[in-house]
Amino acid sequence: MSARTFGTGLRATVAVLLGAAALPGMLSAQTLFDATPGLPDMPGRVMTGSAAPSGDPSSKGVSALAPAAQELGSDPVGDRTPATGTPASVAPTASVTLPAGSAPDESAGAATVLADNVVLQSDRTLVAAGGVVIWYRGSRLVASRVVVDGATGDLTIEGPIHLSRPGAADPEAEAVLIADSAQLDRELQNGIIQGARMVIARELQLASARLERREDGRISELTQVVASSCQVCASDPHPLWEIRARRITHDAQTRLITFDHPQFRAFGIPLAYAPFSITAPDPTVERRSGFLRPGIRTTSGLGFGITLPYFRTLGEHADLTLTPYLSLDRTRTLQLRYRQAFAMGATEWNGAISRDDLLPGETRGYIFGVARFDLPRDYRLGVQVQSASDRAYLLDYGVTDADRLWSGVTLERVLRDKMVWGRVGNYHSLREDEDNATSPAQVADVIWMRRLTPALIGGEALLEWSAHAHRRPSDENIEGRDMARASVGLDWRRSQILPGGVVAAALAGLDADLYRIAQDDRFDDIVTRVDPQVGVELRWPLATSRAGATHMVEPVVQVLYSPRGQDDDIPNEDSNLIEFDEGNLFSDNRFPGYDLRETGLRGNLGLTWTRLDPAGWSLGLTGGRVVRAREAANVASTSPFGGRSSDWLLAAHFDSGTGLAIANRALFDDRFAISRNEVRVGWLRPDLQVSAGYLWIDRDEAEGRAEDASELAANVGWQIAQGWWGTAETRYDFAADRAQRASLQVAYRNECISVESGLSRRFTSSDLVRPETSLDLSVRLGGFGRQQDGAGTVARRSCMR
Repeated sequence: MSARTFGTGLRATVAVLLGAAALPGMLSAQTLFDATPGLPDMPGRVMTGSAAPSGDPSSKGVSALAPAAQELGSDPVGDRTPATGTPASVAPTASVTLPAGSAPDESAGAATVLADNVVLQSDRTLVAAGGVVIWYRGSRLVASRVVVDGATGDLTIEGPIHLSRPGAADPEAEAVLIADSAQLDRELQNGIIQGARMVIARELQLASARLERREDGRISELTQVVASSCQVCASDPHPLWEIRARRITHDAQTRLITFDHPQFRAFGIPLAYAPFSITAPDPTVERRSGFLRPGIRTTSGLGFGITLPYFRTLGEHADLTLTPYLSLDRTRTLQLRYRQAFAMGATEWNGAISRDDLLPGETRGYIFGVARFDLPRDYRLGVQVQSASDRAYLLDYGVTDADRLWSGVTLERVLRDKMVWGRVGNYHSLREDEDNATSPAQVADVIWMRRLTPALIGGEALLEWSAHAHRRPSDENIEGRDMARASVGLDWRRSQILPGGVVAAALAGLDADLYRIAQDDRFDDIVTRVDPQVGVELRWPLATSRAGATHMVEPVVQVLYSPRGQDDDIPNEDSNLIEFDEGNLFSDNRFPGYDLRETGLRGNLGLTWTRLDPAGWSLGLTGGRVVRAREAANVASTSPFGGRSSDWLLAAHFDSGTGLAIANRALFDDRFAISRNEVRVGWLRPDLQVSAGYLWIDRDEAEGRAEDASELAANVGWQIAQGWWGTAETRYDFAADRAQRASLQVAYRNECISVESGLSRRFTSSDLVRPETSLDLSVRLGGFGRQQDGAGTVARRSCMR
């Protein structure tokens, strides 16, 4: 052993044999179900809230525009039925096999010592003094003086002491020891530490007069100890909350903390005591069996109630959550959630069963289940089950506002040039004005699409095969109509740039359908239809720059022709609601389904203008209309889309580039009478998240609207103060002059506690559904189990001198 001394008061470096391993590393936890979906969504999933993420939303490329819209994806059929939350799983912990070879000689491990003064005595005792830092196999020990016994290698350490593992795989999750003095073995594992304070994952502090480490550093036992995750100041030694115990034991392998006879205090005042031991997970644990955060829920229908969820892990691949909900003899409810991950997918089931005095003598409940599986050749299988005893149950217990449920199976495969999509299932309506016997219940859809590039004629073609069938349970004529359809469609387009920069395109298409109609004597049993179509399109994109800003203007003329069809021979089941906006202004068919198609000679005329400012903001305008040689045969003349010419469409989009987005879309006639108008505003900042929209639609008997629609929907989240985050949501019907629902949630978070409370009111009422007010409250202590980040900032106390 040798030492090199550079001089008195200078740092010295010495290599010393200390023995085998250093501090043991914390086990990394694994989450069975992640918040980010990793498998495909079921059809009909609806985004029901603001898309604003926590933190700075502008950095994530997210723009929130309300009201809630159908989520875009590969789903060709949007039926607006609810989808159970998509389960996802994380990759399992990798298994690594080291190559064969001789085991390393752990006794040959060397430590690096840095100190102001290092003395090696004749009995091989090493004394390091003055700013001592020792690195050994990932561990770092900082002390004022260290004496290494030459015979045993044990260390006598004088403080202040700081023992950590900065070289660990996850240093943020490691435990840090701070102490006055210590006696440790040569491996820095076992020993006695005086005046110790252990900090776990930089969240939970354990302070005691004495700490003993044993079993190679796995067990840390503290006596006469105080635990808290709150900031403790010298001027105010009483934290917001603390737990005092005779003894606290931390197991670094299981990551469990055991409190012996704990006493809970708030602001130094004892509030609760347990004459037994209590075990809790440390801050690094993501999944552990035990009770979760309790909640308080008070509603006008069920009164005061308490929920106490219990989480049970079933290995690394499954878990079960049981949540009793008791409400002063008003309800006895047991909620259940089961999740399991497989090698190629995952499943999640949520349900509840209740006996309450809202419907005395009846057993009520619901079950929602979903499963996703990745199959060979890029196929994906989805299974969904949704059932409820009554619609009022879903509202009474805050499950969902959905009034139509779908259960069935989906199969899809989406590639760059091909798509296969199919589903079969059953619909069940919870609406009071819908009879399940006369509504389509069993429904099946299959779609196959292929993109082609013909070699002879050039351009690009899209070939589609599709089939649909639905059945009504009723056997009555007309009301129990059943229908099946098989369709094939081919669309072709070829573009060419002409002199002057004009882009010309030739369009052609052919659609053929075969219908079978049953239990409706107004229609033939078998109906066929063939719709050919040809057209041309001219676009003239222009761009210029002025004062650093880029302006782009593009006039578009599209002329289409197809023979006037015989749609009266086919019942219109899927094309009642027509959307006319800038997204389909230059579409050859604006009907959402297959039963109706646009026919005749018609032209789509429009102009777009976009301004891109060097400061980062942009503004876009789109205007246009549809003109026809004759009035549309399958659209009511009173519709904004009907007649010889449609209403004018004018849409504007503004993006500030810093989180503010505004969109407006309006339809108006030649007299500037507005028939439809929609305004959406989204503003995303770290301290403000706004998602609001206003919608106006004139009544239209042909589309089933007997009254005007005028509605405001808004969702606002804002930073009230440091650590305080508020969220307000409302939906107001101006036509009925009443609110549909309103809610207000307030959350407070600091370094050691999270408090969430919410007040909501549902104003709608009917024979089955009653207005309801609910109040929720939950409290979570920091430092026990891993906590997800929430919106807004975290309040932190500062110690003032």
